[in-house]
Amino acid sequence: MSNGLEFAGLMFITGMPTAPGLLRPSADGNSRDHGEVGPFKVEQPMVLGHESAGVITQVGDKVTSLKVGDRVAMEPGVPCRRCERCREGRYNLCYDMAFAATPPVDGTLAKYYTLPGDFCYKLPDHVTLEEGAVVEPLSVGVHIVRQGGVKPGDSVVVYGAGPVGLVCMAVAKAFGAAKIIAVDINEERLNFATDYCATHGFRPAKEAPEASAARLIQENDLGPGADVVIDATGAEPCIQQSIHAVRVGGTYVQGGMGKPDVNFPIMTACTKELTIKGSFRYASGDYALAVELISSGKIDVKKLITQHVKFQDAEAAFHEVKAAKGIKSLIEGPANMVI
Repeated sequence: MSNGLEFAGLMFITGMPTAPGLLRPSADGNSRDHGEVGPFKVEQPMVLGHESAGVITQVGDKVTSLKVGDRVAMEPGVPCRRCERCREGRYNLCYDMAFAATPPVDGTLAKYYTLPGDFCYKLPDHVTLEEGAVVEPLSVGVHIVRQGGVKPGDSVVVYGAGPVGLVCMAVAKAFGAAKIIAVDINEERLNFATDYCATHGFRPAKEAPEASAARLIQENDLGPGADVVIDATGAEPCIQQSIHAVRVGGTYVQGGMGKPDVNFPIMTACTKELTIKGSFRYASGDYALAVELISSGKIDVKKLITQHVKFQDAEAAFHEVKAAKGIKSLIEGPANMVI
């Protein structure tokens, strides 16, 4: 999930889950440019969008916790609810996940959208729809940081100061991390990260992964290395540096997605006895925690929204995102659409 586009518009809610059996889990963020993500290919016109908030216009007769007029953050992936992964709370790994804007399921960038009531999270009065739209990427950060087991006093290094990396840093700070080092080659994004929530910034040079990691550790006084290292890029050089930057017995989390196969320093990972975890979307409790982090003021997501776009100008926003301009572009709902 790289640079994202959020939609704050209207939606429709039913009391029954979306029918299972539509999709297996997939990645997000590349179909916009290439027309495919892994096994999922866009072969017919489809609606984009999965980072959204909206206002309820109708509810089904089995919905008891929400009413017309409620403003909600929309969790865009509906699992089967019956498989073993779903029942253990890891529904992000459901093989029958129906996820918005992943073929053949249309996305949320529309005037109305149907979701099960329990996948809609009511926003407190002081939280805006714009903030509600950023709950989705923040939930990704929550899941990654929880996978890393970040706790008060930890040192955390995050490779990549794009949207995913930034929300990881913000969540790590909210979890009590004492030192948060942002790593990026883009000076503008690195400056944004240190202004936003990172305690330190590091710009790697063209050097061997071991040398870059050693310099990062020395310049940021990390002693034997960082307690937790998160890669939010999926880039091979960052992955290689990450393994060398984490301390003996530390934790490495792969949050970014890149090439299917990369050269990996497995000897270092073994001799350091690292805990290595992948992270995919979000699971039980992540969305609710993301809403709480925003509503409590522990994380300010408004700073991540660097552009507001009218619905009719959405195409231009996609071009801005592709060019890596800004952090988050927010598309306003098609209020005047005739349907």
